[in-house]
Amino acid sequence: MNLPVIFFFVIAFAWSVFVFLEGFDFGVGMLTRVLGRTDSERRMMLRAIGPNWDANEVWLLTGGILIFSAFPAWYAAAFPSAYIPLLLLVFALIIRALAIEYRSKRPDHRWTQAWDNANLVAGFGLPFLVGVFWAGMVHGIPIDADGRFVGDSLWSHISVYSVLGGLALVAYSLLHGAVFLSLKVSGPLLTRVNNTARSMSIVTLVAMGIFAIWTWLAYSSDAVGAAMAVLTVVAFVVVLMAVFAGRWLLAFWGNAIGALAFMVSIFAALYPNVLPSTIDDGFTLTIAEAAASSYALTVLAIVAVVGIPGVIAYQSWSFWVFRKRLTNESVEAEHY
Repeated sequence: MNLPVIFFFVIAFAWSVFVFLEGFDFGVGMLTRVLGRTDSERRMMLRAIGPNWDANEVWLLTGGILIFSAFPAWYAAAFPSAYIPLLLLVFALIIRALAIEYRSKRPDHRWTQAWDNANLVAGFGLPFLVGVFWAGMVHGIPIDADGRFVGDSLWSHISVYSVLGGLALVAYSLLHGAVFLSLKVSGPLLTRVNNTARSMSIVTLVAMGIFAIWTWLAYSSDAVGAAMAVLTVVAFVVVLMAVFAGRWLLAFWGNAIGALAFMVSIFAALYPNVLPSTIDDGFTLTIAEAAASSYALTVLAIVAVVGIPGVIAYQSWSFWVFRKRLTNESVEAEHY
């Protein structure tokens, strides 16, 4: 296996980790406004993701930088095709950060409610835009013989398939957020969170199952595509069973497998290409054509071998340090 192919799947791994880690952040952002009945409960929910949500964004940067560095032609064609969706994604990231950091700056109900509403909108928009972006890449965009994007930046990624990918990722985020909160919160809020996790496990299984099977049948009708479709369905069946059995840690790691299966199925559908052309199959951009030079990939490999394990180690340590369940008393003692 050569370096371009290795980096192709390293990028898949980076985006899988992003979906897994930011998935519960997005879900908590949406659920805070929906399930939190008091300001104390909402602060407890935000406190659950407080130590890690900004560090989880590192994986979005990692995934984008790896595409830019390892496959410059892919970056040059794909990112202009999604200027407006990606601009909205950046804007939603800013709003999410402001909503978390600024809600506690004034002891005013309308102030905190406005920021909670903003977090709800951003929490929905972020996974939806990510899902539409990647599913849109599988579906293909208009690129010409020179690998240049020649379509409309607003609509090129939009199709029934890509919208389904976005909605499936929203459902996943809600489920993942509820499962994560089931491990972190206490009191009456815990009952509402558990009930939400149970209902969303059914919705997510249906949405992710349909998306996985569609991806396999329409875009990757081979053994690997079939395996990813089966893994996606099995992962979310396990999550559903774990949720209804109250085995929240198993459900949490089941969501990790589900996120991996979701992203790997997308990359398996793309392989051996990085960007299909909807104009002409002959214009499709392949891994070999899009890859950087051998020297550049070698240098990038050294950086990745050192950097990625370091990030994983730090984040693992951070989650371990902040692993304890939160209570109303601990939240009141440390106003978030």
